[in-house]
Amino acid sequence: MQLEILQALFDFGLFVLIWLVQLVIYPSFRYAQKTKLIEWHRIYTQRISYLVIPLMLGQLLLAIFQFTNRISGVNTTVLVLILFQWAITLFYFAPQHRSISRGNFDLNSLHRLVKINWVRTAVWTLIFILSLKRIHLL
Repeated sequence: MQLEILQALFDFGLFVLIWLVQLVIYPSFRYAQKTKLIEWHRIYTQRISYLVIPLMLGQLLLAIFQFTNRISGVNTTVLVLILFQWAITLFYFAPQHRSISRGNFDLNSLHRLVKINWVRTAVWTLIFILSLKRIHLL
């Protein structure tokens, strides 16, 4: 049970973080002047990485450990969802952030960033809900 609680803490961290990104951070990009956004975005991506990388790594490692120790429907579902989050982050969002840092963006691309991020928001929310169910809080 202690491992499930630790997993829930990582899941909660990413749940809170993704909702902040979705409702506050990404939408705010549209209100900055292009040169200021390029400058700020480089700072933002570096600083947010200090939160995102340990949370995502911890979440993944705990999910793999739980899956290998006890194969169940919930553990399998959670691991698949986390692997999906890694894939969409690495193959869609990381390149989008590189484009923004290079100045290769417009208002439409910033709008798409917010729109497509709803997928990650929904998935991390589902992961957190499953985590709460696992520790019998739902």
